[in-house]
Formats: sequence, structure tokens, C-alpha cells
Amino acid sequence: MSQSQMGTPPRAIGLGGAMLININAAIGAGIFALPALLYAGAGNFAPLAIIGFALAYACLAGVFAKLTTMFDQSGGPQLYAEHVFGRFVGFQVGWFVVTANFAGRAANFHVLVSYLAALFPVFGGEIARPVTVVSLIALTTLASVIGTRRAIGAMWVGTLLKLTPILLLAGYGLASNGLPGAVSLPEFSQLESVILLIAYAFSGVGVAMISAGETKAPTTTIYRSIFLSLAFVTALYVLIQLAYSATVIEQANPDVPLAAMGEALFGQAGVTMISLAAIFSIATNQLAGFVVIPRILFGMGRRGLLPPIFAYVSQRFETPSVAIIFFGCVVALLAASGTFAGLATMLVASEQIFIAASILALIILWRRGEGRVAQAMGPRWFAIIAVAIVLTIWLTLQVPINAALSTALLAGVGTLLYVLAKAGTREGEATRFVG
Repeated sequence: MSQSQMGTPPRAIGLGGAMLININAAIGAGIFALPALLYAGAGNFAPLAIIGFALAYACLAGVFAKLTTMFDQSGGPQLYAEHVFGRFVGFQVGWFVVTANFAGRAANFHVLVSYLAALFPVFGGEIARPVTVVSLIALTTLASVIGTRRAIGAMWVGTLLKLTPILLLAGYGLASNGLPGAVSLPEFSQLESVILLIAYAFSGVGVAMISAGETKAPTTTIYRSIFLSLAFVTALYVLIQLAYSATVIEQANPDVPLAAMGEALFGQAGVTMISLAAIFSIATNQLAGFVVIPRILFGMGRRGLLPPIFAYVSQRFETPSVAIIFFGCVVALLAASGTFAGLATMLVASEQIFIAASILALIILWRRGEGRVAQAMGPRWFAIIAVAIVLTIWLTLQVPINAALSTALLAGVGTLLYVLAKAGTREGEATRFVG
């Protein structure tokens, strides 16, 4: 299949769409459990902890943001690793990111159906539950295939439906109870768990970089979207945490703190409101994943790391339909089999691997002086990269040893796949450095 036969998707994602992808990738199911966990660990200090972590995380986000100004193709971390370290490392990074998302998306569809079943018990039946899971995966896959603009439009609707109840609850809670009282530092032993919780909450805030090949003016649009999304997510988390801290509910269920808060402020209507918000939140989070993650497979197909069929673009919908459908099918198989739980445990360390690869890629590009962007990086980048390295090392050290060993095993599987497929690989589209 030649490059002309493969086709190229249109650049349909603007600044608003890129921000929407980032925000929905970061805000999924976790936001509905996070306030109680942070309050338990840090009390009224939690909002300040969120702001402090966001400032440190901005350095890590800055590394990815700077890399996005140097490339205009889809792939994100996989593309950066391939350009700097070669095809083998590029393949491994893509393998880690995609495989991690296979497991994560499968697990989240089960969470989504659990919320649906809590409101509508018919979805929780022995037969109805797996049928609902597979149906939702099929629907999400279809929404991603039939057009990027349509998928972004669906995310706008879902985001409005999930944020409106949350903002209403937080605003009413603060108006009714005022700001929380005195702030006291948490015990040192609790800081580690608090930081890990916040780190999880910010994960995904720059994921729009993966779909750079379908973004308008990607070298500026995605850069801006990362920092604007980080600011929005930080403000939202702080607002919710302030409201929860001011409306502490005795003996509230820590698994559903926002629902407990909704019940305290609005009665049963509040529980229903937050439950619906959770459904839309997880659904838009899943849709964001289905829009961007298959673009890694698509980019690898175009550049010869995967069979050319993955680079196919639907003439009718102008989307990489084969990559999206393949992604949806694997997620559905994992969700139906239940094996995703063990796979997700194996991949705890995978995110740190592609983060570390991206940091190293930026350092090497800077040392090479490759392109005008790398040449223009000033002394402040020593501090930015240093903070990013320290944060990444610290997060990596929190990875359980069994997860690290299992991830090494997964890397071995990826190596075997690369070696087996090497005879059939071809030279495809080259990585394009535009810095």
C-alpha cells in the first residue's frame, strides 16, 4: 500500500478540540473519589498541595510541550523516541503506550457500566452487564470512526453534561459553607501518598500531542493546549477540593465522596446528579482515548513499524478507521475475557518509561542543536528539565517491584514481536522534524 493509497486525515482539531481531549483524558472516574482520599491524607492543605504539584508537573508538561513544537505528525512519545533513538525504541514505546491503554480502557468500561447499573439496575444483570460493556465499546469505536469532528462534538456535549453538575455542587457547597478553616501541614509520612494521588489525577493532561497529525497548526496549537488544559484541570481540582473540605460529611462513603456531598446538599437528587455526571465523565474520558490512542498505531503503520493496513484512512470518514477498529476490538476482547486486570497491574511502570524516553529525547535534540527550536532553548531549560527528571525518578521509585519486573517481561514480549516482524517491515514515511 503506497502513501498515496493510504491517504491522510484532515487537520480537524483546533485549540478547543485539543484542550477538550486533554481535559477529558485527565478527568475521568478518579475525580469522583479523589476529594475524600486527599482530605484524609492532607486535610485542608490538599488544595495547596494540588497547586504545588501542578507547578512541578508544569515542568514535565513543558518537556512534552516543547517536543510538540518540533514535530507535526501523529504518535507523540512514540514518534519522539523513534526519531531520536531509532525504530526499535520507537516500536517499544508505542507498544507500551498502546498496550497500557488496551487494559485501561477495558477496565474503565466495566467501571462505566457499574455506574449505569447503580442508577438503572437492568444493566447489572449477569447477561446484561457484558452485553452493555461490549455495546458501549462498539458505540465508542463507531463514534471515533465516523469522523474526528463528530467525535470532538460528542466530547463537547459530554463535557458540558459532566462539568455542569460538578461545578454546581462545588459552587453551592462553597456558597453554603464558605471557605474551609485553618490549614495545617499533613504528617511527613502522608505526603508520599498524597503526591501519588495528585499525580494520578493529572495523568493524561497532554495526550492531544498523540494526534498532532490531525491538528491545525500543531506546533503551536498543542503547545498552548497543554498549558491551558493544565491550568483548567488544576483550577477545577482546587475548586472541588475546597468545596469538599468546607462540606466535610461525617461517615461519608470514601469511595463516592462527591455523591455523599451531593446528598448532603441536595438530597437524593444530588446523588442522582453526581452519578449521571460520573457516567458522562467516564464516557468522555473513554472517547478521548479512542480518538487519540489509535493514532499511535496509525503513525507506526505509516512509518513502517506495523503492517501498512494500520495506515489506511477511510475515504468516507477521513479517519484511520482500521487502527481505530483494531483498538476497539482488542479492548472488547479484554473486557469480555476479564484478563485486563492482570495486564493493568503489569503496566504500572509503562507511563514512566515513555516519559523518561521523551525527556531524554529532548535533551539529545537540545545537545545536537537540531532545528531552530532546540537552538533557542535558554538556560531556564536546565531548571525545567531538572525538575522533570527529579519528578520522574521519584514517581518511578514508587513503582512496586512486581510491576517493574512484569513490565520488563512485557518489554521482552515487545522485543520478540519486533524481531519476528522485522523481516516484513518496510521503509515508510520518515519522522519529520520541523523544529
